[in-house]
Amino acid sequence: MELLDNKTKLLGDDLRSEMSPGSKVKIVASFFSIYAFETLKKELESIDELEFIFPAPTFVSEGIKGAVKKEAKEFYIPKQIRESSLYGTEFEIRLRNQLTQRVIARECAEWVKNKVKFKSNITARGLQNFIYVDNKKKKIAYTPIQGFTAVDLGYEQNNMYYQGIMKQDDEIYSSYFFNQFKTIWNDDDKLEDVTEAVIDYIATAYKENAPEFIYFITLYNIFSEFLQDSMLDDTFPDELTGYQNSLIWKKLYSFQKDGAIGVINKLEKYNGCILADSVGLGKTFTALAVMKYYSSRNKNILVLSPKKLGENWNRYKTNSKTNIFFSDHIRFDVLYHTDLGRTRGYSNGINLQNFNWDNYDLVVIDESHNFRNNAPFREKETRYSFLLNKVLKSGVKSKVLMLSATPVNNRFTDLKNQIALAYGDDQDGFNEKLDTKNTVAEILRQAQRAFNDWTKLPKSERSAKELMKSLDIDFSILLDNVTIARSRKHVTKYYDVSEIGDFPKRLKPKSFYTDIANKDDSIGYRNIYNELMNLTMGVYAPTAYIQPSKLSKYEKIYDIDVAGMPTLKQSNREKALQRLMTINMLKRLESCVDSFRITILNVKSASDKTMDLIEEFEQNGRINSIHELENVEIDNFEDDDFDMFEEGGTIGKIKIDFKDMDLRRYKTDLQHDIDALEALYDIMSYITPEKDLKLQKLIEEVARKIENPINEGNKKVLIFSAFADTTNYLYEHLSKFVKAKYGLNSARIQGSSNGNTSTIPGSKDTDRLLTMFSPISKDRDLIFQNEKYDIDLLIATDCVSEGQNLQDCDTCINYDIHWNPVRIVQRFGRIDRIGSKNKQIQLINFWPNISLDEYIKLNARVENRMVLVDATATADDNILSQEQIDLDYRAVQLKKLQEGSLQDLEDVDGQITITDLGLNEFKMDMIQYIKVHGEPSNIPNGLYAVVTENLDKNVQKGTIFVLRNRNDGINIEKQNRLHPYYLLYLKDNGEVIVDHSDPKQILDILRTSCKHQLEPIKELCALMNKETNDGYKMDKYSKLLKDAVKAIVHGEEKTDLASIFTTGSTALFEGNISGLDDFELITFVVVK
Repeated sequence: MELLDNKTKLLGDDLRSEMSPGSKVKIVASFFSIYAFETLKKELESIDELEFIFPAPTFVSEGIKGAVKKEAKEFYIPKQIRESSLYGTEFEIRLRNQLTQRVIARECAEWVKNKVKFKSNITARGLQNFIYVDNKKKKIAYTPIQGFTAVDLGYEQNNMYYQGIMKQDDEIYSSYFFNQFKTIWNDDDKLEDVTEAVIDYIATAYKENAPEFIYFITLYNIFSEFLQDSMLDDTFPDELTGYQNSLIWKKLYSFQKDGAIGVINKLEKYNGCILADSVGLGKTFTALAVMKYYSSRNKNILVLSPKKLGENWNRYKTNSKTNIFFSDHIRFDVLYHTDLGRTRGYSNGINLQNFNWDNYDLVVIDESHNFRNNAPFREKETRYSFLLNKVLKSGVKSKVLMLSATPVNNRFTDLKNQIALAYGDDQDGFNEKLDTKNTVAEILRQAQRAFNDWTKLPKSERSAKELMKSLDIDFSILLDNVTIARSRKHVTKYYDVSEIGDFPKRLKPKSFYTDIANKDDSIGYRNIYNELMNLTMGVYAPTAYIQPSKLSKYEKIYDIDVAGMPTLKQSNREKALQRLMTINMLKRLESCVDSFRITILNVKSASDKTMDLIEEFEQNGRINSIHELENVEIDNFEDDDFDMFEEGGTIGKIKIDFKDMDLRRYKTDLQHDIDALEALYDIMSYITPEKDLKLQKLIEEVARKIENPINEGNKKVLIFSAFADTTNYLYEHLSKFVKAKYGLNSARIQGSSNGNTSTIPGSKDTDRLLTMFSPISKDRDLIFQNEKYDIDLLIATDCVSEGQNLQDCDTCINYDIHWNPVRIVQRFGRIDRIGSKNKQIQLINFWPNISLDEYIKLNARVENRMVLVDATATADDNILSQEQIDLDYRAVQLKKLQEGSLQDLEDVDGQITITDLGLNEFKMDMIQYIKVHGEPSNIPNGLYAVVTENLDKNVQKGTIFVLRNRNDGINIEKQNRLHPYYLLYLKDNGEVIVDHSDPKQILDILRTSCKHQLEPIKELCALMNKETNDGYKMDKYSKLLKDAVKAIVHGEEKTDLASIFTTGSTALFEGNISGLDDFELITFVVVK
């Protein structure tokens, strides 16, 4: 008898000395590893036979024979471990990471076929483990052992303090084990032959793999926990509803179907979702597919849309030929944002007096970014608070689907208020489901701070990538869990676009710089800007003229105390209105001379009216001054800018006793403005249409486009202005011109039938006019079968800048530049859409004829002069610094617009690219794969596939490694959102292409290169086999694997993460990761 401690005396060495040619070996062991075969390959290939018994059910399909189901479950996880150990146990990671698994498995499988039989115990009773060797000279037994692995043989370390294996060559002792083995080996009631199963299992490790298979195995490893959670939560769409057989579902492109499934999953899990696909990617159809799913489950659905987009939804709810999805019977109601809070009257055919707002299972909010503002008003419930409290929280527990291409810009409170619609009162439950270290409020607070810091960086360093890196990982997790977002670039790069067709090519934008008129006829922009700066706008700020001794009287009436917030002062709200009106005049000047003239008259009229009231008071003793906002043009402001000024809002009508005012000062300022405005009007009156250089340039450009179309036969032109007055002016002159010279029809759309007009006969309904302008994209032949009118020139306000498909047109002209760069992108998005028949499209911008720097400075002067205190400021906001941040931000975007590099939302600096964060598509891919193929089992780690280089899809030569960090507790500060999994993409020279901080990009590349590749690519596999000598020479990839781990642990400069992984840093690993042995290779993909 001899003791083997596997330190000074190794079991493997002793077996090597005892196993001679012709030996017979019998083993009972819990594990068998191909690496045990590799270490004893020479000796094992020389033996006569090996009979192997697994002492517990392994590689058997029915588990324990005769056992009840509960007993079988006890073996479930250990059985997985026993079977997977064929490819190496957890202590053989080092051997697996040498990447020789494939060749070892192939040789081992061949040896098993010739020499080995495996059987498994199928009873509930156990067997003692041992090894028996009969080398013809003597019979030897080794016991106890656990498995037949490189670790059990003593060649790899394990986690045991000590080990003692008794070697017994005494005939009586060894014969006992031999006899016990033979007795049970021949009993078919106790053992089942599993040799073929073992061979098949080993073969998995050396056969060529289809790229799609490797892609899904990767996803299964990374997202299996998500799969388990979703199965428990029952958050997957119920296919029994038949929604995938509907017309709307069949109309969707693949990326839209992925989006719809993802939306349903998030609605079921988080109660809310923001669908933030970029402009032009068909959010309406995706939302309709989701609505069809819930309608099929007999759920009540309400759509809340801006009024200008109401017809976009109404057309899909009626049982008429205009509804191309009428046979789907999607049941829903449509109301408008402005209806929230209304208690009387009708809207869209619905009586609001007795309307039951709280009876909807699903609420779809179109253009949800309009609910970014929750500023409180005096004794008035805001639309936002009404929506939250009376629609979503009250009555039926509602799910909320929000649609917006711009849910996040540079103010993160925008997102905070939208997310709050999803969780309602249950913020704690929502935070728990997110599994983030911080609450939603804190996550967004930190994100705002990061954005503010980013804006202070030098312009050369202020990239979107740097902004994304500065955001905490919790922000990524939050957006991934509540949003679905794809951009045009993303869809083009990572989806098969053959079903969609190519997006049109964007020609370089044209910019035209025009003077107001010839120098002899008017003053220039600079002079007029200066005149505007000198206006007091006192008519809009009467409280500024109250005598100090009387001020407290009116503060009690008009100032608002809000719990937990600073007092909302009437004087501050009036200052905000002064500022808006000054900006309004500036923007209308930039728009067109006629709009500016109209505004001059309106502001002058308001001042004249107030002067008349004062004079009446002074003559007749009238005591009240009534200030109304009837002359405020609001068509250029964002919805929330004027929420506080609308009827019943914070100003509405105010009454001030003239005897309480400093009328002398008030009259002086009013008269100053009246005189200045009168002078400005006299100057602008000289500019007739013939002298209007900007108008004449527009006419010239429209004529050039009609006579020289950029796409054969396409004469259509879409012209945008922020102002209805400007569209009136342009329509009056352009419609006559194109009709007389070219015989073409025109239309003007301002959002209501009263403001719409056209040169074609019939209804001026917005939807009809748009359909005649873009008949293919709007399905004219289905909706208006008896009408064949064509409109080629469309002049519109921003009422059609969102949610409209006008891609029959190929030229978009911005007659004025909206101060928000996102709006410019949205305008262009009307023609830059999927399904366009145009090969190329053109954007044209009109600018004032001054340098951009001067333009920005003039705008900033107007804005900053008026910035004193924001009307709805909170203690968390630094208004002055935020204003400067906004001005700097917009200045950069306008510069990019002039240079032609701003045509997509992704081009907007500071625009958070949610597309770069979402992992939902991969989770849905995994779910769909499992539905078809079942959950993968008996799959070894370390498998690989070879795919083709495709630079257009961002797939360049190199290797993608998917690793698992075995130190589960080490992910300090949560720098890796996929922990414990790490993805890296390296060039053949070891240079990092994409590091582990951007797993989304790597998964996108895996998806586009592997998905739908159902078979191994034979030519590439042949190249790989030649390079590696059929797997015998894996040095290159083994070194790359080490480089990948080094890039994670040590932070090579090329990963841009050196600051995280500095010596002694506790940012991620706290020095506990030693290197390659701490990572297990899951899969890898070689790009040839």
